[in-house]
Formats: sequence, structure tokens, C-alpha cells
Amino acid sequence: MGIMPKLPPPPPEDLRRDPLPLRGRTALVTGASRRGGIGHAVARRLAAYGASVYLHHHVPHDAAMPWGADRTEDVTASVREALADPGARVLAGPGDLADPAEPAALHARAVDALGGRLDILVANHALSGSDGDLDTVDAAMLDAHWAVDARSVLLLVQAHARHRAALPPGTPGGRVLMMTSGQDIAGGMPGEIAYALQKGALASVTRSLATALAEHAVTVNTVNPGPVDTDYLTGEIYDAIAARFPAGRWGMPDDPARLLAWLATDEAGWITGQVIDSEGGFRR
Repeated sequence: MGIMPKLPPPPPEDLRRDPLPLRGRTALVTGASRRGGIGHAVARRLAAYGASVYLHHHVPHDAAMPWGADRTEDVTASVREALADPGARVLAGPGDLADPAEPAALHARAVDALGGRLDILVANHALSGSDGDLDTVDAAMLDAHWAVDARSVLLLVQAHARHRAALPPGTPGGRVLMMTSGQDIAGGMPGEIAYALQKGALASVTRSLATALAEHAVTVNTVNPGPVDTDYLTGEIYDAIAARFPAGRWGMPDDPARLLAWLATDEAGWITGQVIDSEGGFRR
């Protein structure tokens, strides 16, 4: 009988993957008002990792768009179905983040609803439409996108920093995750100047925010999801964009959601100040 090969030792405890790496953590996900959107996909991933989640929505915005709005009850129920920890919860509430007072108020409501502590802030919301190219963009378009796409995000981060600073030193799990749109990659977004400007501001400020929040044990990262099928485009243009991916398909909401959810875990605790592209090899 041959000699049995020696089995490798079991991995140390900290190398064994926890199936619920966000158990006991809490998250606020903004712009999670449609089941076809990235915010909904992120919320489901966080819930599947064990987190309690507060969903922010602004139904009037989506109702005015061609894709329309979902019922809040349906979105909440969908995220609740993904809950992996029986003790975790899913809650939801509205907020018009164009109002300068609303980011801090929304953050406070989420903190209260989730039991007094918020760990993860996912600033996913953005203004759709109300934009133009260099020739047609005007002051009103610029101001509208500034208010929603950049100012409100910075005020949410400010509220989160103040909240985390008031927690006991070294409280784990502090995360800020923002969204950009590849406006700095070849070609840019010449038809959406106002949107590209504000998303570029978030990308540019990521490292500064990461430095500012490091003392509160909070990491800050920004994700560019690339073109994602959120039910806003069909037809020949849709097919032409799909052909520019090596996989021959658009990104789906769960593609960036997997990255964002991982960045919220302790495994990503050494990653901060980064703008990360999650584009599936999209050829611009």
C-alpha cells in the first residue's frame, strides 16, 4: 500500500470565509427605489451577507422618467427576501436629496431606524435627465446635478463621519461607497456634461475623503460600474453597446453590486481612497 499524501493543515480561523460577513452590520443605500436598479441589487447583496438595510427612495424622480417607478412595498419585499440573518431587518423611507437639509436628516432617520448605529453608507442615487452637451447645458442643469449628484453625497458623508466619530474608538465596519460613471475614461460623456462634471467631482474627492475619515476607522471607495442594464434602453443602440463587451452582454445590476458588497466587508478593510472600474472589459 502506498504512502498516503500528507494533508495540508486547516487554514487559520481568519482565512475561513464567513458566509455572513456583514452579520450585525447596518447599511443605508440611497437611490434604491427600483428593482431594476443598482441600488436594489446592492441592498439585496448586503442583506444576503447578513446586514440590516435602510432603503432610501425618491419615487417622484423615477415616476417622471420613461422607466417609471416601482412600489416601495415591492422593492422592500424583494430585499427582505434576500435576508440571510433572521435578526436583520429591512426598512425604507423617502427623501428628496436636492434639499440641502435632507442628507443629514436622512442619515439620522436611518441611524434611528437601525438601532442607533450605521456602519455602511452606499451613496448610489443620481439625477437622471436635465442635462445636455456643451452647447445646450445651462446654469439650471448644472445646479440641479450639483445639488443631487455631488452636494448631497458630500453632506451624507459629512453626517456619516460625525456619526462614526461619536462611536467608541475602533468601532469596526465603517464604510463609505460612492458611485461614478467612467467620465474620466476615453471619450468621456460629452452628451451629459452636468452629470459627468459632478460624477467626476466624486471621483476626484475620493482620496481626500478617505484621508479625512481614516481617523474614524472608515474606508472610502468609489465604483464605476460601466454601462449597466437598468431597463432604460432597448433596440439597436442597446445591441451595439452589448457588442462592445467581450462577454457580448451589458453589465447587470448585480455585477457592480457584488463588488460594492465585498468592499463593505472586513476582507476589504485595507482598501481605501480608490476609484475602481467594474466594467467587464467594456471597449470605449
